[in-house]
Amino acid sequence: MGKLDMNKKIKRESILSTAFSIFTDKGVSKTSISEIVEKAGVAKGTFYLYFKDKYDLKNKLVSHQSSLIFKKALDALNENGKDKLEFEDRIIFIIDNIINQLSKNPRLLQFISKNLSWGIFKSAVTSLESDSDGEDEISFKYVYEKMLIENAPMVFDDPEMMLFIIVELVSSTIYSSILYKEPVEIQKLKPYLYRAVRMIIKNHEIEMKE
Repeated sequence: MGKLDMNKKIKRESILSTAFSIFTDKGVSKTSISEIVEKAGVAKGTFYLYFKDKYDLKNKLVSHQSSLIFKKALDALNENGKDKLEFEDRIIFIIDNIINQLSKNPRLLQFISKNLSWGIFKSAVTSLESDSDGEDEISFKYVYEKMLIENAPMVFDDPEMMLFIIVELVSSTIYSSILYKEPVEIQKLKPYLYRAVRMIIKNHEIEMKE
């Protein structure tokens, strides 16, 4: 990576990290672009090289943070040799790792859960952000379709719908459990959640691959 590209990466990362800190403290609506760039130490013109407005920044920040979480989970899967597990067990391992990460970072959980929509998540699934350097983020589309779906022993009916249902179930369920221990703490909830995820996968199976 050249010096110019490195400087761009540093500035973009500074904006993202600063915005995350301010957004989680004050909320998006009470945060101004001027405040973000001042604390990030960049010019306002630099901000507009990467983001249209603060809501575009918020969406990309959600995608960025979600991507980093997923990358850590995937790295753990590969580093521990868990990539040899059966398809369902691989999905559960990734979910479990993500839950453990969010359990240790409730501010991140609140930010993502409050601002995540299927449209934003699908954007992350479809491709990497075009202005990302690609080193710290990961293509959900590649992982989900190439590494998970194509390597699964089964053919699935509408795999994107399967992903949507799993994401909605997990995200809506773990929020109250991690933050408020409702209806139970997360460790007690996990077995029921994972049983439901396995049932979703089973319900989308069509036939065995030849």
